[in-house]
This record gives sequence, structure tokens and C-alpha cells, in this order.
Amino acid sequence: MPSAAEQLAANINFGAFAKADELKKRIWFTLGALLVYRLGTYIPLPGIDPQIWEQVFNSQAGGILGMFNMFAGGGIHRMAIFALNIMPYISASIIIQLLTTVSPQLEALKKEGEAGRKVINQYTRYLTVVLAIFQSYGIAVGLEGASNVVVDPGLFFRISTAITLTGGTMFLMWLGEQVTSRGIGNGVSLIIMSGIVAQLPSALYNMLELGRTGGMSTGVILLVIVMAVVVIAFIVFMERAQRRLLIQYPKRQVGNKMFEGQSSHLPLKLNTSGVIPPIFASSLLLLPTTVANFNAGHGPQWLQWITTELGHGRPLFLILYLALIVFFAFFYTAIVFNPTETADNLKKHGGFIPGIRPGERTAEYIDYVLSRITVLGAIYLAVVCLIPEILISYAAVPFYFGGTSLLIVVSVTMDTVAQVQGYLLAHQYEGLIRKSKLRGRRR
Repeated sequence: MPSAAEQLAANINFGAFAKADELKKRIWFTLGALLVYRLGTYIPLPGIDPQIWEQVFNSQAGGILGMFNMFAGGGIHRMAIFALNIMPYISASIIIQLLTTVSPQLEALKKEGEAGRKVINQYTRYLTVVLAIFQSYGIAVGLEGASNVVVDPGLFFRISTAITLTGGTMFLMWLGEQVTSRGIGNGVSLIIMSGIVAQLPSALYNMLELGRTGGMSTGVILLVIVMAVVVIAFIVFMERAQRRLLIQYPKRQVGNKMFEGQSSHLPLKLNTSGVIPPIFASSLLLLPTTVANFNAGHGPQWLQWITTELGHGRPLFLILYLALIVFFAFFYTAIVFNPTETADNLKKHGGFIPGIRPGERTAEYIDYVLSRITVLGAIYLAVVCLIPEILISYAAVPFYFGGTSLLIVVSVTMDTVAQVQGYLLAHQYEGLIRKSKLRGRRR
């Protein structure tokens, strides 16, 4: 007997894809939006000497600046108008979500449904503007501090840079929202993923070139390739892992008919938070060091200390990265999954977990199970993200082969493919319904 996965693969074929016009429109819209984003990463910031900037970037590419460049899709390396990328928006989302848990007003808005979410989203946009202005002005000041990078330094350059970079971030935020509503997948995640994927070929070439010139041994290159394959397989396995809670429904009578009790499962993902924890953790670690890296050697002593200690492989960076990943794994899981609400819905529909009383006891049991599998999910995220980071720092491996980048690429790809499959199944069901209606009319 074929498995459910095999049946799904048999049902979803290229013929079904060819007939799904709505899905094709969404895919073309998504590809077009990502193409616009990639073109923007090649438009340079006005007033910068590209050759001198490239020398400055290459001297600091092994630290936080290189990681920032990875999330920016190469925009920092070219100092493009999208250099800030979508990171201020992510930072603003983190802050607003944290405030939602402590502010009664924001919590009340969240419970209002769609209208409340729109207001919270608007607050997030306002905060994104503030953070983008702060970071872009810091970048402008830092660029002026670097030797001969700015052609004509001064107040006009700082204001124009702040406006340009902030405008680039706001455009990407809008573009991500459009992809989410009119395309396929999560727009913000796809923007970050496309930037990483676009840099993978050049990163692979640079690594092989280091092997050719003797800068990296053949054994290390093979180790990196094997590690990448193992990490990808591990990510796929863990992202699909679930803890299924048995849900039982009692017998029910409809009219004169008695229906037998049914059973189903409540799937709890091992990693409910998805790719959010490493992205949030990286965003918060990048925020205080954006200005510090540009002012290395020129700023105050504490700024230089931050720049040094938050370098890859440094104990402070690894400790903070680990702590933030674990924190956001639990925090985001608590936001996206509400055990009390789930227990109430089960009770309304007559469902119960065998041996557990419906209502409050069910909510406590679901929370108990979810907390323990989230521990495993947090450990999985920490292992995937931290071990490659250590190898990056000691073996000079490009950032793009690290666990964070691979986790983002694999997770976002799996989510996008799942959405495509969902659209194809919905299209096939609609086709079957139309056929059955036509047959009924002919009869």
C-alpha cells in the first residue's frame, strides 16, 4: 500500500500545476518581486568610492560585518541602497512582540482580531522607520570615519544616506508584505533567503579558490561539504518531526443515525518557532555593532570592546547567540501556539485527550508536552547554528555554509513548497467539485 506522502506525490503532478492559473500568477509575482530586490542590491549608495569601500569591507569581512552582508544579500559589500535590508523591520517586530507581552493595551489590541493586528502592524512600521533612521545615520557617520570612502563628507551626505537607506528598508518591507499577500510564502523570509542563495555560488567559488591557492586544505573543504549535507539532512528531519497527541471524539447521534466515535491527532512540531529564533538573535546582535564596526579604532574604548568581543568564535558572541536562540524559541512558540485556546476549541467540538479532563487540565497537559518538546527544538537550533559558527571562525569557512544560513534556506524552501502543494490540492478539489456538479446537471 502506498504511503500518504506517495499518494500526495502521485496526485500533485505537472498537469495539475499547468492548470493552476492562480498559483502560476502567484509564483511569477514572487519571482518578479525577488528580482526587483536583487537588482536593488546592485544600485550603489551615492557619494561612495566603491574601490576604497571594497578595501575597507575586505579588511573586516570576517566579523559581524560579513554576517550582516550575508543577511543583506551582498548589499553591504556593494554598499547598495538596500544595505540595511529588512533587518530594522525584524528588530521592530521583536520589540513590538516583547512589548505585547508586558503592555495591557497592546495585549488587548492583539485579542481584537484582524483590526487589532492591523494597528499593531502599523506600530511596527513606525518603529521600523525610527530604527532604520538610527542605523542608517550611524552607517553614514561610520563611512565618514573610514579613510577616503566618502567623496564629499558632511551634513548633506549624512541626511541623503539616512533617507536613501531608510527608504530602501521601507520599500523592502512593503515588498515583503506584497509577496505574503499576493505571492507564495512569507515575503520577509523569502527576501532574506534569496539574498543568501544568491551569494552561495560566489562563496563556493571563493572556497575552492582558497583550496587551489593553498589557503584552505582539501580535507577542510571536504569536511565543509560533508558538514553542509549532514546539516541539511538533519534540518529536514527535525523540521518534519512532530509529537502527535491522540484526540478522541465521542459517539454522536444525528437524527436517527448513530455515528461512531472518531479519533485524530493534534500535531505539535518539535520546532514550532521555525527559523525565527536565529533570525531574531542575529538581528539583535547586529543592531549594536552596526556603528561599532565602522568606527573600529576611532571610537570610544567600550565601542571597540564590543566590536572585538562580538566577533565570530568569541565567547561573548557564542554565549549571547545561544541565549537569544533559546529565549526566542520559547518566546515565539508561546506567541504562535496558545494551549488554553486549543483546549477550549477541543472542548467545544467534543474532543478530548484520553485520560485528561477537558478544559483547564487539557490546556495544562498540552503546555506540559509543548514545553518539553520546545527544549529539544531549542537544543536542535542551538546545535545547528553554533557548531558551524565555531568552524567558520577557526577554519575560515564562508558564512554562507554556516548553520544559520542553511537553516533559513532549507526551512523557507520547505514552507514555500508546502504552500505550493496546498494551492495545488485546493485547485484539484475545486476541479473535482466542478466535475461532480456537471455530472449532476447531466443526470
